[in-house]
Amino acid sequence: MALSSIQLSSRALIKIGATPISGFEDGTAESLVAATLYPSTRDAMLSAHPWSFATAQRVLPRLVGVPAADYDYAYQLPSDFLRALSAGEAGYGRGLDYRIVERRLHTNAASVTLTYIFRPNESAFPPFFDQSLIARLAAEFCLPITESTTRSEALQRLADDQFRQARLIDAQQDVPPRFEDYTLVGVRG
Repeated sequence: MALSSIQLSSRALIKIGATPISGFEDGTAESLVAATLYPSTRDAMLSAHPWSFATAQRVLPRLVGVPAADYDYAYQLPSDFLRALSAGEAGYGRGLDYRIVERRLHTNAASVTLTYIFRPNESAFPPFFDQSLIARLAAEFCLPITESTTRSEALQRLADDQFRQARLIDAQQDVPPRFEDYTLVGVRG
């Protein structure tokens, strides 16, 4: 079942014994904490691992202006961009030398395909990520709502365990990376 940002936050609040919210503008301490901490916590979780459900590839539009130094071209990053994984040219998603400066990708390539982490809608989150995010939100919400450092530290440990489990599940959905064009492998024949 797909959960919304309000439902994810409410489940985290319930985990710490607080009152669930019906919206971020409820006017309660819980809704204020959730509205303040939810977006940054979600984005940090998405950025922390190359999740299969939050990875995309896109050919970037080249900008008219050129970088001040080091590279010949600048490209506009997507609006939903959170983190670059790799970049390539001519139909490849990796292998390109680049640098990200001021929300632009600089490189010497005449065209760029970027592989990156984006911010999907909460309805696209798989259940294993929902559970990890709820655990992390509970850990983040705990101190401002309950003022219990001991409880907050325990929830941080649980959130770390949930995150490791979610990463493991996500990694099992992909073919393991292999060595390509590596000289020692090529010598072995």
